Amino acid sequence: MPPRRPTQKDIAGLAGVSQATVSMVLNDSEAPAIPAETRQRIVDAAKSLGYSPNRFAQALKTRRTMTIACIVPDITNPFYPSLIRGVQKAAQAQGYDVIAVNTDGLAEQERHFVTWAGEGRVDGVIGVFFNTRAPDLAALVDSDIPIVRIEASRKTGGDLAIDDLYVDSRAAARAVTEYLIGKGHRRIAMVAGIGGPQSERIEGYREAVAEIGEMPLVHVEQNFDEKGGLRAAEKLLAKEPHFSAVFAANDLMAIGVMQTLRERQIDIPGRVAVVGFDDISAARLVTPSLTTVTQFQDRMGERAAAILVERMQGKRSGPGTTEMMPFKLVERDSA
Repeated sequence: MPPRRPTQKDIAGLAGVSQATVSMVLNDSEAPAIPAETRQRIVDAAKSLGYSPNRFAQALKTRRTMTIACIVPDITNPFYPSLIRGVQKAAQAQGYDVIAVNTDGLAEQERHFVTWAGEGRVDGVIGVFFNTRAPDLAALVDSDIPIVRIEASRKTGGDLAIDDLYVDSRAAARAVTEYLIGKGHRRIAMVAGIGGPQSERIEGYREAVAEIGEMPLVHVEQNFDEKGGLRAAEKLLAKEPHFSAVFAANDLMAIGVMQTLRERQIDIPGRVAVVGFDDISAARLVTPSLTTVTQFQDRMGERAAAILVERMQGKRSGPGTTEMMPFKLVERDSA
């Protein structure tokens, strides 16, 4: 016979308080009359008994699921698991679970999960949206479901209570290109995939090469992954073989470019330097190790969760906010 689960009544007996007081503390109710010492005694008693709340019963009573949805376009891209892990770390510390959902970057999938979230299945949403704009999220805001977006450039939800975190992808791409120029490169190619942050990163690259009087050399593939990078490099070598550096709009494409160059026995970085973007875990493991840009995606996830929890707990109100997150060029052996 399985052991009996401890109850709030058990906690009340151990802490020497009423069951109602235990309920208020464990449900995080605003009860300023309860002294901090009493609160701590209740928390300690709950921990010592191994108490875990019945989430289903809580949801029925409070109409809260204590669950956050993290919506991403490609769960197989190593950038996103790091982001989700950061979300989970911060959310769990506040008692929330995290569900990760994948949209493949498709508009209909984004709409599906926005509608799904609006049905009360989660208490808040953190999302990377390629097609969904602020007005499309208004129904979620009206349903009192907070949203934090992860963006590639500065955006605002206007009067809507949508909070945005972003890394300035244009500035980061410009910094990468200027780094390559500083290394003596003039004919710098850029490869990117369709969807997501590629337009901002291409613009940053264009700005930098224009300043030295060079024409941009941009190739965009359908896929934002290794296959896309491999095909892009093959086409560049066939049409414009005199480039001395490649800037890829993400690390997966950069790794694909490097694969093509190795197959052609083109030395990296002696003949062609390669730089990526995202600093996924594989970036330091490939040979040569990949110079890239880190967006500190785990920290970004933690910050997104912290903002979302503040909204869900009523500690943040009013129109949405916009917050810029840092990036950093990580120099390794490929450039």
